[in-house]
Amino acid sequence: MAIVRYKISVEYDGTNYCGYQKQPDMPNKSVEEILENAVFELSQERVKITASGRTDAGVHASGQVVHFDLSKHFEPLRIVKGLNNYLRRQDIAVLACEIMDENFHARFSAKMRHYRYLIVNRPAPLILQKNRAMYVSATLEVEAMRAASKFLIGLHDFSSFRDSQCQALSVMKNVQKIQITKNADQILIEISATSFLHHMVRNIVGTLVWVGSGKISAEEVKNILEAKDRTKSGPNAPAFGLYFFGVDY
Repeated sequence: MAIVRYKISVEYDGTNYCGYQKQPDMPNKSVEEILENAVFELSQERVKITASGRTDAGVHASGQVVHFDLSKHFEPLRIVKGLNNYLRRQDIAVLACEIMDENFHARFSAKMRHYRYLIVNRPAPLILQKNRAMYVSATLEVEAMRAASKFLIGLHDFSSFRDSQCQALSVMKNVQKIQITKNADQILIEISATSFLHHMVRNIVGTLVWVGSGKISAEEVKNILEAKDRTKSGPNAPAFGLYFFGVDY
């Protein structure tokens, strides 16, 4: 029996989900399980979908990529329309679909992953962007944050930015880019790497906010990195400001 491998790009608002990964004690609350159920409704086949990366509860995605195999052949547009029909009551949408070679793997074929973190920096609290961005009322010095971020570029031991529950086999991660831009009261931090440790991006953001607020100097980030000690870095920035933006293959 011929197997067809489908690659889909997915967007979701993570606010009401327990994260991407299925949780035994939280049925039908994960992006993974809801997507698998939608594939079953469309195809009448039970599948195990594989994602390019997992996101925590509250984290959003605008470019998550997953793959799954079916014994039936569907045109890509039918996959998109069909899955979105069964996802219509969810905060999840399928953006695109491609039929791939059987050697394609959403996780292991990925060459680069991209995250964005949104901060709104203004005196007034958030209304329209609540659960979409981190709110900081005190003025942040973006140039200091940019200077600090340069110490994190390249291949380093990121133990200082690793969650205590992280199960990654290696703490060495290669950060290719950290770009910080400001537009009016919005500060966007874009981070690209081949892979990330658990909570790595959010811990980096929390530390850069320390720098921007004057709590520590930009140069202190180099010492934090070299300390290889999570207690030395900044707080874990809120999940709702983080977006899984895309994957390169």
